[in-house]
Amino acid sequence: MSQSNALDTIVYINLPEGFSLSKNAMHIDTTIPLPVQLPVKNGEIAKKDTFDISELTQEMILAGILTVMTYDKDNKNIQYYRSVLNEARPNLKKELTEAAILKARNEDWDIAEEIFQALRGLDPEDMAIVLNTALFFDQRAESYRNSGLNDDADAYDESALNFYKIAMAAEPAIPDAFFNAAFFFLRLRNFSRGKECFETFLTLTADLSEEELGENGKYKRDRAKKVVEDITSRNLDDELFKTAFDYISMGQEEKGLEAIREFIEKNPEVWNAWFMLGWALRRLERYDDAKSAFEEAIKLGGNNCDTYNELAICCMELNLFEESRKNLTQALQLEPENTKIMSNLGFLALKEGDISTARQYFTAVLEFDPDDQIVKTALEDME
Repeated sequence: MSQSNALDTIVYINLPEGFSLSKNAMHIDTTIPLPVQLPVKNGEIAKKDTFDISELTQEMILAGILTVMTYDKDNKNIQYYRSVLNEARPNLKKELTEAAILKARNEDWDIAEEIFQALRGLDPEDMAIVLNTALFFDQRAESYRNSGLNDDADAYDESALNFYKIAMAAEPAIPDAFFNAAFFFLRLRNFSRGKECFETFLTLTADLSEEELGENGKYKRDRAKKVVEDITSRNLDDELFKTAFDYISMGQEEKGLEAIREFIEKNPEVWNAWFMLGWALRRLERYDDAKSAFEEAIKLGGNNCDTYNELAICCMELNLFEESRKNLTQALQLEPENTKIMSNLGFLALKEGDISTARQYFTAVLEFDPDDQIVKTALEDME
């Protein structure tokens, strides 16, 4: 919901002296107008000039305040409204956090984002909320990229980065901010920045005993150490690797090829580099060369879902349909709910002229991810 639309659903009222909502009603300063969420009547939000104060409930006030917290953070009475909420619902922050995380897990992205906005309005100094917001945008970006919505994914990656930066600048330092940001940078193939974040996490937790860390903390420390060692042993924090990724991401594949080939000359056993080489070649539609690069990546240990999927695409473009199917099936065994793989199985069926099977795969994708624009377009073209 836009800011103007949301604020149009509330009305400000001054309560008369002695007005009580209930025997357990919150303390109200009658000199300060309260935002009240207008009720819904016959499926429509009531008009402001028809609001009847006799219908007022505590929940309408709380909902109105939350709307202000979400969309009007510069309101001159914001501190008072926060105090009203905290007095009326001392556990509200916990309740909203749980609701936001649940909505994000179910990919109800817009509702989750509104709840996180409300939480930041309720307590803008709470760094746990900031970090959860960063994680939310991180997850949303990854989901959108898997659905082929790359422009939206880029925007949400930028939002995630902004909130990670705020969380990592907190005083006192928050170890988990660096741990989670590290995986964010790894997803973006920025291994040097990811390594730095893991190293900071390890420094911040170095003096904690195993008892203080707990099982989850011990797992995180072991995981961070392992990833740092892996990045170091394969030179993934080398500037050439990052340069190659940046060039390819920006559509400058030829420059990316130069950088990654130079990296491979020095590090011929790094599967990630062969994957990146294949990625650049595939984008340039040099499918034979790309196929060879992805096969080398698998040989060197990159036998993961993404590599099999990229190899399958090359095989598909080379009309090696059985080989393509074999690789997609291998990928789907590794990640049974990966919609990108289901989608490519659908496109493989299309190339083979099997419209019925293609439709089945595309329909399955939309059951998992109703926002997949590539599949939606494919189904429309099949009509």
